[in-house]
Amino acid sequence: MTVYAIAQLKMTDRAAYDRYQARFFDVFKKHNGRLLAADEHPRVLEGAWPHDKLVMMSFPDEASFLAFSNSPEYEDISRDRKAGAQATVLLVKGFAPGG
Repeated sequence: MTVYAIAQLKMTDRAAYDRYQARFFDVFKKHNGRLLAADEHPRVLEGAWPHDKLVMMSFPDEASFLAFSNSPEYEDISRDRKAGAQATVLLVKGFAPGG
């Protein structure tokens, strides 16, 4: 079942985050992920949103996401992401076909 990873980011060190971002796709494309959205200025329609960027990704299943997020390559680049931004990351299950 498709899963969606949603990251809400608050930048703390833009240079570190930019290093992460420059290396992200080389790692991401190896794990069957799809980038659905990456927006530094989403339109807030209701409530407060105290973040700087939203990223939405999809993976064929939870195992694919975990293979990506736990891979040695991602762990290496994620040091810059963690140094460059505070993050809230959600993993959301998609609907089953016909459901």
